[in-house]
Amino acid sequence: MNPRRFTSSRKLDHLRICLEEDIESGSTGFEDIKLVHNALPDSDMDTLDLSTDLFGHRFGSPLFISAMTGGHPDTTRVNEVLAQAAQKYGLGIGVGSQRAAIEDQSLEETFSIVRETAPDAFIVGNLGIVQLRDHGIEWAETAVEMIDADALAIHLNFLQEATQPEGDHNATGCLDALRELCREFSVPVIVKETGCGFSEEIARLCYGAGAACIDVGGYGGSSWAAIESFRAGKGEAGGDQRLSDLGLLFKEWGIPTAISVTEAVRCGGPVIASGGIRTGIDIAKALVLGAKLGGMALPLLKPACDGIEALSETIETIQQQLRIALFLTGHTRVSEMPDTRWYGTGPTAQLIQR
Repeated sequence: MNPRRFTSSRKLDHLRICLEEDIESGSTGFEDIKLVHNALPDSDMDTLDLSTDLFGHRFGSPLFISAMTGGHPDTTRVNEVLAQAAQKYGLGIGVGSQRAAIEDQSLEETFSIVRETAPDAFIVGNLGIVQLRDHGIEWAETAVEMIDADALAIHLNFLQEATQPEGDHNATGCLDALRELCREFSVPVIVKETGCGFSEEIARLCYGAGAACIDVGGYGGSSWAAIESFRAGKGEAGGDQRLSDLGLLFKEWGIPTAISVTEAVRCGGPVIASGGIRTGIDIAKALVLGAKLGGMALPLLKPACDGIEALSETIETIQQQLRIALFLTGHTRVSEMPDTRWYGTGPTAQLIQR
């Protein structure tokens, strides 16, 4: 198969597996974070302000539509619906890896539809750090220009690469490539993990390289090791049972999202919490721990496939959950959430160094 077509086909495999299979890993740690209840909130819940700011942009709420898809003609409609929601609710939105469309310009519409549909949204482009290292700033510029992006996410996915049939196992030179990009690039660079989370040490390294933000992409949500296990085991990539078993074994690998947020926040830069965030309460807890936004992907994917009405209902439910959490902690606006008192319990309390 043509390598460019193979990249596109792989994107469709990923989307189908996410919709049809059990690919979630384990505990994010948020269940061990208990927010202190305010029994006498002095506010009107229906007038609470969910808006927040990042990179000088005002977001309608801290819910961020995390990178999901693109790069295959069948994904265009999904990205269009996600973009409709971003425009409607004033949300930030990230696109999936743009590699396929950079390699094959006929696929650009699967991504450019996002900007066409959401002219006012804060849109984050997406490129893998291996592609950045191998192709340089030119590919990063192409990714931004393709969708008129407001920021660029450089994703780190070495667990996926290690368990993928066609994965790249060479990570040398990536930090230098990140430094060069951050030094010369025109839009903010977000460094994003894809399911294994950030330690304080690596977050600090990325901020030191010039990253404007860390998207922790922690353990507890969709597992790319599990996704690649399904691809390998079911024959989409050759029926490699050894790789399939490896993917299942490493499904439990990573830093839980709640812990990763606390470690990244200690570095002082802005943080996006993602990885297994499933409710507005999870977003509230992430904000209390210091994150600026809470990213969701899988919970929005199926509704997006069903259309804008289904996706709108899902988003409004999540935002109502967040609004109630804000109300019950005695706050009137999202910016006050880091002041909330909280308790850590269970294994998470043992792992978070406060």
